[in-house]
Amino acid sequence: MKRIEVKRIEVRRLSGRLAGGLISGALGAALAVLPGLALELRGATYFTKPPWSVDLISYQTYTYETRPEYYFRVSLDEAAGAPLGGLTIRQTRGVDRQFPFSVDRTTAFLGGTPRRGGEKIPVGASFEEAARLFTITFPEPVQPGNTVTVVLRPWTNPSASDTYMFEVMALPAGPNPSPASLGYGTLRIYNFGDFN
Repeated sequence: MKRIEVKRIEVRRLSGRLAGGLISGALGAALAVLPGLALELRGATYFTKPPWSVDLISYQTYTYETRPEYYFRVSLDEAAGAPLGGLTIRQTRGVDRQFPFSVDRTTAFLGGTPRRGGEKIPVGASFEEAARLFTITFPEPVQPGNTVTVVLRPWTNPSASDTYMFEVMALPAGPNPSPASLGYGTLRIYNFGDFN
């Protein structure tokens, strides 16, 4: 009779953090291959590869300049895993916390540059004055692989020179979106006499 050797395999329980990392990594890799699917966990929608930065551009950088335009530019990776459903933009720094915005003049476009706008897209905007918080929505979500620029239009630039900072969060399109931080857009406002 032939003897069969049985090897014992030891199975160890993975720690919660390691197991979660392996699972989310595997899910991310799987969804990167299927870009049409959004990642939904426990009723919330996530990006599998979220946008990670924002550019803030303005060509009017002096105090009190009228009708300036602030261009917030965000690029969405082709493997984002979900379209961009909206943004939140919150002023977190700057001496003047009362300069007013013309919310109904908020616009958005795909591609292009601030001086040469691209294809205009529908956009919704609201502004909470006390929190200095914009909520931007895209009725037709921005698809992965696109760059979108949101144009905010204050009535005037701030009344005081300072470095103004705006925290930007990206919201995936889908139920209960989980925001992804894009960091801060920085706007330097100068007094007219600063360079004399």
